[in-house]
Amino acid sequence: MEKNVIDKFLLKLIKEKAILRGNFTLSSGKKTDYYFDGRIITLSPAGAYLVGKRIFDLIRDMKVDAIGGPTLGADPIVAAVTLISHLEGKPIPAFIVRGEAKTHGTQKEIEGNLPKGGRVVLVDDALTTGKSLLEAIAAVEKEGCRILKIIVLLDRQEGGTDLLKQKGYDVSAIFKADNQGEVS
Repeated sequence: MEKNVIDKFLLKLIKEKAILRGNFTLSSGKKTDYYFDGRIITLSPAGAYLVGKRIFDLIRDMKVDAIGGPTLGADPIVAAVTLISHLEGKPIPAFIVRGEAKTHGTQKEIEGNLPKGGRVVLVDDALTTGKSLLEAIAAVEKEGCRILKIIVLLDRQEGGTDLLKQKGYDVSAIFKADNQGEVS
């Protein structure tokens, strides 16, 4: 499926199902009158396929050792990308960065398949201030990994992209929202 076709279907799903209006508080603490519920998209059969395929197509020619991101927004995305990568014959293992290390069992901060010193791609469903991605970056880099690219489904354009780029990271968004929640 071509990029333009995927983007068309994803944008339709997002506009119809994932942009909620009201009064919300984001994980950054910021107040907003719209909320992007990315999991409505990434946990639906069509959405998981489209997001997984779109992101895999962006990274298919990169030498990627693993793909991951901060829980909970990245969880269904990394599962979709790793499944698509397997189906396409270029398997990319996945990992998830916890909000904090477990206090029991292995006490891991990162679950799954993150190779020490690996070349990785980070993903998330939304980017606002960049706080959750910065925390994931710190955990991944603590394992000696190199972040090749950061990809988000929706950039709220509220400073996160600029902050991550200033820190030297390659950041891409599939879609962007303006301050009214209009997605393009």
